[in-house]
Amino acid sequence: MMLFTVVGGHGSLEMRTVERMFTSIILFLLLVIGKAEIYIVMVEGEPITSYRGGVSVIWLHHTLVTLNSSMILFLKRYSIKELTRNSTVTSILSMADTLRRAPGVKSVDKDWKVRKLTTHTPQFLGLPTGVWPTGGGFDRAGEDIVIGFVDSGIFPHHPSFANHNSEPYGPLPKYRGKCEVDSDTKRSFCNGKIVGAQHFAEAAIAAGAFNPSVDFASPMDGDGHGSHTAAIAAGNNGIPVRVHGYEFGKASGMAPRARIAVYKALYRLFGGFVADVVAAIEQAVHDGVDILNLSVGPNSPPATTRTTFLNPFDATLLSAVKAGVFVAQAAGNGGPFTKSLVSYTATSLNQKYTLVAANDVVLDSSVMKFSPTDCQRPEVLNKNMVKGNILLCGYSFNFVIGMASVKKVAETARSLGAIGFVLAVEYVSAGTKFDPVPTGMPGILITDVSKSKELIDYYKASTSRDWTGRVKSFKATGIIGEGLEPILHKSAPIVALFSARGPNIKDYSFRDADLLKPDILAPGALIWASWSPNGTDEVNYLGENFAMISGTSMAAPHISGIAALIKQKHPRWSPAAIKSALMTTSNTLDRAEKPILAEQYSGSETLMFVPATPFDYGSGHVNPRAALDPGLIFDAGATFPCRLHTYIFKSLFSYNSGNCTSYEDYLGFLCTTPGINYHELLNFTHRPCNYTIGHPYNLNSPSITVSHLVRTQTISRTVTNVNEEETYTITARMAPAIAIETSPPAMTLRPGASHRFTVTLTVQSLTGTYSFGEVLLKGSRRHKVRIPVVAMGYDR
Repeated sequence: MMLFTVVGGHGSLEMRTVERMFTSIILFLLLVIGKAEIYIVMVEGEPITSYRGGVSVIWLHHTLVTLNSSMILFLKRYSIKELTRNSTVTSILSMADTLRRAPGVKSVDKDWKVRKLTTHTPQFLGLPTGVWPTGGGFDRAGEDIVIGFVDSGIFPHHPSFANHNSEPYGPLPKYRGKCEVDSDTKRSFCNGKIVGAQHFAEAAIAAGAFNPSVDFASPMDGDGHGSHTAAIAAGNNGIPVRVHGYEFGKASGMAPRARIAVYKALYRLFGGFVADVVAAIEQAVHDGVDILNLSVGPNSPPATTRTTFLNPFDATLLSAVKAGVFVAQAAGNGGPFTKSLVSYTATSLNQKYTLVAANDVVLDSSVMKFSPTDCQRPEVLNKNMVKGNILLCGYSFNFVIGMASVKKVAETARSLGAIGFVLAVEYVSAGTKFDPVPTGMPGILITDVSKSKELIDYYKASTSRDWTGRVKSFKATGIIGEGLEPILHKSAPIVALFSARGPNIKDYSFRDADLLKPDILAPGALIWASWSPNGTDEVNYLGENFAMISGTSMAAPHISGIAALIKQKHPRWSPAAIKSALMTTSNTLDRAEKPILAEQYSGSETLMFVPATPFDYGSGHVNPRAALDPGLIFDAGATFPCRLHTYIFKSLFSYNSGNCTSYEDYLGFLCTTPGINYHELLNFTHRPCNYTIGHPYNLNSPSITVSHLVRTQTISRTVTNVNEEETYTITARMAPAIAIETSPPAMTLRPGASHRFTVTLTVQSLTGTYSFGEVLLKGSRRHKVRIPVVAMGYDR
């Protein structure tokens, strides 16, 4: 989608009159040959967020409703009227086609599943010295900003979410959310730091996927993912990280004083359903969250979707933006995946030790039900043969399915008296990623299959055996080298292999869209943050309060927390303005002032580091300090005048951006996208396509993408000054295949003033590949505003 990469029943006559003004979504259960399926239904109307009438339309339905009563019966589970209007999970004893033909029904889509997209980052991002002081210090960073998390819930007893007595939180009247009560302790999940806690599982229950014994019918985090993302964005500052008995520094959220609102819609074993996620998003927006974090994404688009930009999930996110909520959504972990040598904690011994393979020290192989090579059961290995040596283990399929863990390997080696361990990966499927795990003893995981084979061949050649195959003597040796300490490398940041890449596609013919994705790069690899002791997905952190994991799920809350800091400083800025500030101030150079690199595989499956492009990092790596003072912003509302508001400058630098303008612009983008179904768009947004923006690349976004450039094309952008009067010079550069020119060469903007400039792209040669470049606006007061440019030339 274009966001930052995130039924009315019978009542009184007065209620029915109001209700006809809104769009509604129904979520219902369809029984087909004994199989439960969830469908999302949209009926006529308009979202509450756009309603300006005086009648309250937030109410619960408790009655049975009949539509064509001889065929369809609805049982309302819950009803939340917001955004795309209304989400209701119901039971239905009929076929979906029957409902599609019912009066007032606009669309019927089968529900589909979603999945999770899974610390020194505050220091790495410069928050303690360059950002938090501007807002009064870490103990004020994010004050009164509410970040909503649609995730797996929260472990409320974690110190990252405590309400400290020294600085207690006060009331927050603007937030209208509620707090569920823990059925076991009878205590509220909220404490001042956590201001809202609800769970959504109607679709999961209807589909038969919900298991209350492990999924918790409450906001309690049964997985760990939700607690992890909440702590990254808004966890308390200075919380000691202690895992496996070792200290790993102190953790802090990006906005440690921000409030947390929990909307649990993901669960341990099955992920979640779009129906529950949509209901959670709607409730979060109705409750008044400022920022919405979505470290979640659909497994795939719904079967009936014609375009990647238009489906119930994305329509809900678009309506959230209309309501003024900044949405940060993880881009996904489908990107190309790491094969590397991952080292664990080691001591500084530098001595040689004998290598002993687990399958050569089995006590009695006749009683073994499983292979002993994965070193998960110390009782089947000969302690006398292992003691004082390095234990050589094999990475089996059990590690992939979660029955084996690196943590258990270390425990086995320690219990047998080994001096260290080696875990060799002999077979690996594409996409497998390996993260370091703190073990408390020397160990190494060799994830490169060819390197593992070299080690095993060396071991076999060095090991003497008798005619039966029994080992006579172990002669292979290994050295335990210097211990490894976490440091901030000058080459950081690097685009992680798992991170999803561009180009963005506009339909399922895989034609490219004229909109750059991803938007921005943020830390997401090996992130320490809070964990739920209930979680079982990360077997290396069972029962722990912290975990170090990787994924774009971890990158999204970094952006959510930083967005909260921007919202705190600029409370009137629209979601588009916040997005612009983040993107235009981002970095394309690493800490050594060299181009950011990206991990990817070569044809021989060897991991390589190559110069990254906007398809890898969007506009670049987030720069929080610069984002607080961007100089200029590209507000989506600059394309069309706002119907409900105007730009108001109440003081010298106070910029009030009407959210309706962003929404109108996004609708214009959708109406202009080739192949869009106008009737479908009307169903989702309740807005006809009365206007377009000429071409999708005319959306006033802080990037320019022309996927099909023929001869010459001129694109315009409008910027608004959010600082003092300043003169900007405009320059541009592009790969040789595409010529680039900008006009005017310079412009001076008063505080609050807007100015339009153009970028002209001309095909110089046909290469069959994308060309990358940038436009730089350099201000006289040292502001630097940069937008990426992406284009591919064609002859027709």
